[in-house]
Amino acid sequence: MKTLIDHLAQYAAYHRDPRNIHTHFVGVPMIMFAVVLLLSRPVWWVAGVPASPALVCAVAAGAFYLRLDLRLGLVMGALLVAMLALAQAMAPLATTAWLLWGVGLFAVGWVIQFVGHYYEGRKPAFVDDIMGLLVGPLFVVAEWGFALGLRKEVQAAIEQRSGPVRLRDLGRAA
Repeated sequence: MKTLIDHLAQYAAYHRDPRNIHTHFVGVPMIMFAVVLLLSRPVWWVAGVPASPALVCAVAAGAFYLRLDLRLGLVMGALLVAMLALAQAMAPLATTAWLLWGVGLFAVGWVIQFVGHYYEGRKPAFVDDIMGLLVGPLFVVAEWGFALGLRKEVQAAIEQRSGPVRLRDLGRAA
C-alpha cells in the first residue's frame, strides 16, 4: 500500500507552480463540499443519526486519511464533519436550490482548478491516477500545514521526490 509520502509526492509532481497550488486552496474545498452536498440526499435515519451517501463516503475517506497519517487524518476528519454538518443543513433546501448550490460550487471549483493547471502547464493528477481525486484535499491540508511551518519532514520528503515549488519570476520578487 502507498504511504502518505507516496501519495502526496505523486500528487505534488503535478503541482509545482505556486499559482496552481493557490488555486487549489480555493477550488478543491469548493469541489469537496459540492460532492458532500450532492451526496447529502437522500437521508435515512439510523438509530437517531442522519445517514446519507455523503456520510458513507466521508467515513470511507476519513478512514483512508487516518490510515495514511494520524494528524492529517484528524484534520481531514474534522473538515469532513464540518462539511457534513453544513450539507445536512442545506439538504432540506428546495431541490432546485440544493442542485444549484451543489452543481454551481462543483463547476466553479473545477474552473478554478483548470486555471491553475493552465499556469502549471500540466494536466490534473487524477487524469493519470483516479486516486488524485481523494488525495487532492489531503494535499491542500498538507500545503496549509507546510505554509504554517508544520510537518517540515513530510514537506522535505515530498520535495525530494517531486522537486521544490517553482518560484517563477512573476513580475516581482518571489
